[in-house]
Amino acid sequence: MRQPKLIALSLGLAMSVAFAGNVATVNGVAIPDSRMDLFVKQVTERGQKDSPELRAKIKEDLIRNEALYQEAQKKGYDKNPEVQAQLDMMRQQVLVGALVRDYVKANPISDAELKKEYDKIKANFSGKEYHARHILVKDEAQAKAILAQLKKGANFADLAKKNSLDKGSAEKGGDLGWANPNSFVPEFSGAMTKLTKGQITQTPVKTQFGYHIIKLDETRDAKGPSFEEVKPELQREMQGQKVQKYVEDLVSKAKVQ
Repeated sequence: MRQPKLIALSLGLAMSVAFAGNVATVNGVAIPDSRMDLFVKQVTERGQKDSPELRAKIKEDLIRNEALYQEAQKKGYDKNPEVQAQLDMMRQQVLVGALVRDYVKANPISDAELKKEYDKIKANFSGKEYHARHILVKDEAQAKAILAQLKKGANFADLAKKNSLDKGSAEKGGDLGWANPNSFVPEFSGAMTKLTKGQITQTPVKTQFGYHIIKLDETRDAKGPSFEEVKPELQREMQGQKVQKYVEDLVSKAKVQ
């Protein structure tokens, strides 16, 4: 008489062990903890903090998705050719993503490589930077009229705010900030680099944008960003180049007909 109770107890223990590693079951289908762990990892990598509230929300999403998934299968969507093609593409993307992540992890860019590339770029930091202002107008006559006002002692910043078509700099009195001459069109940079500190162009400078009156505030030796400042961006760029080379090598070795 006691044997059925022992069997029932054994079955109960077996079921509790079977479901111990599951988030929940939906219509008898288990949602494994590993799925919860994957979702938590993804959202925390995007900056969210792991918490009981976060896991409760993810659990709701997993249950809802499982119910929808079961209903989609019940209605035969998994047999739809277009859906199957989309699933194949998603599977391919996931596998490719895993391959690239592992490649990047196994082939990191060393600090020595980064420093070597930085030293190459650093050579472009030589020369001078210019802190200039300008007033941009549509026609030469207006530019000459403004020059005449400046020669009579008018304030450059005030005239820039009132007249310049370059609204971004006009709000700052025509201030263009510190820049390399190569940042400007040749006509502008050619006129700017001939000026001395505090000097204003004596004639309007014509470019594709209109007519400029340029004032040079200051010059300084170019001093590009430090290694630590550019290191993250440089690392992404070099890592991307290495991945691209890896992909190109694989494609070149593939038999394509």
